Amino acid sequence: MNSTGTVKNSSDNPGETAAQKSRTWRGFANRLGTRINDHDLLARSAQLSYYFLLALFPLLIFLVTLLGYFAAAGTQLRDSLLAYLPTVMPYSAVTLVYATLEEVTAKRGGGRLGFSLLAALWVASSGMGAISDTLNVAYNVRERRPWWKVRLISVGLTMALAILLLTALTIVLYGGKIGDAVANTVGFGSAFTVAWHLLQWPIMLTFVYFTFELIYHFAPDRRRRGRRWLTLGALIAVVLWLLISFSLRIYLHFFNSYSLTYGSLGALIVLMLWFYLTGMAVLIGGEINSELEGEE
Repeated sequence: MNSTGTVKNSSDNPGETAAQKSRTWRGFANRLGTRINDHDLLARSAQLSYYFLLALFPLLIFLVTLLGYFAAAGTQLRDSLLAYLPTVMPYSAVTLVYATLEEVTAKRGGGRLGFSLLAALWVASSGMGAISDTLNVAYNVRERRPWWKVRLISVGLTMALAILLLTALTIVLYGGKIGDAVANTVGFGSAFTVAWHLLQWPIMLTFVYFTFELIYHFAPDRRRRGRRWLTLGALIAVVLWLLISFSLRIYLHFFNSYSLTYGSLGALIVLMLWFYLTGMAVLIGGEINSELEGEE
């Protein structure tokens, strides 16, 4: 209250408000850094990279086997799935994935297709199980769900990831044809077709963002009501993941010394490094969501 008896509004002093906001964001960054250090995110990211490696090829086998049910269309989708891997993964890691997947699928017979599909899904879900364990630490909660429920949630999230990935690939692969058909029917002409081609990548990123939201919503043992679906942590995690992936690709393009240091294991080391940084992005997003929920 000032000398005239009126209440002083904080908006009357923009400099003070800006300083308060600066202190708020600085405090949030400090608390986030403390959480990352206390929860030992670097070690837990390394743990996730190990489980991601174990789950990668079963997941790809599950997708390839699933696509086998769609005959020629499945072959086209499978080729598109493998073609989009280099957009986020380092080239040497993609080469390793290609070679391993070809070797494994060449040795698998088609007589036990259904069993192979279920077995690959079960093994691939171990990666989601590891995410659940590490996100429980990020959200400061203990796992109180029975083991079978955690496993079913992991399997469900793995299936959701596969469905979202295949849907996104279908949209990108056949989106141009759909756009052309709609443009010709409605009469929008080439403008609609151009707009559709421009929207394909934002659609892909939307599917990636929704995948992160699914993980943050169902993987940890959070029993709080009214949990939000659109979270800042998921957005930052996606941005971090993209920045990490593209930065790693650029670094390896100019300074790839892993083959000189590790020889034939260089590609595997690069793949593990990418998994490690991916796990770090996932966990940082969870820490951000947990810290923001604690402020509400």
